[in-house]
Amino acid sequence: MNHKLPYYMAYPMPFAYDDDKIEQRDMDYMKSMYPDIPKKILPYVEEECDRQEYDNSMIYDEYPDKLQLRMMCSRIYEKVMKNEKLFYGTEYAEMVSNERQKERPHQGPPMPPPRPGQNWLRDMVEVMLYQELFRRRCDNRRCKRRFY
Repeated sequence: MNHKLPYYMAYPMPFAYDDDKIEQRDMDYMKSMYPDIPKKILPYVEEECDRQEYDNSMIYDEYPDKLQLRMMCSRIYEKVMKNEKLFYGTEYAEMVSNERQKERPHQGPPMPPPRPGQNWLRDMVEVMLYQELFRRRCDNRRCKRRFY
């Protein structure tokens, strides 16, 4: 009897470990579709993550410290407010109300006022930071896998 395997069984998938490149390309494409304001914030988030990316960094802890993460968010927020002229003297409520007035006909009751103490930019920085940290933690775990 001839115990040769068919070609497709003898040779495994040629690009089995090419998933990282595909995921990176997808991530870059998704980042390119961000709206204007998150696109301006993203370099600050990536810079802070690059600064914290080293062996045994707290970002790779099983449960990262909330205080440290909030401090990272505060540093990013302060840099954005300092360097981006887009955010000088603007409030989210003003931006939203202007957009809604353009889109909405002048019928019906007015829009409710924004809740006090709501800081949309800080919240956006925090969400973007957590998403970037998640991606880097996944990459770090993937790199440390051993293939043997």
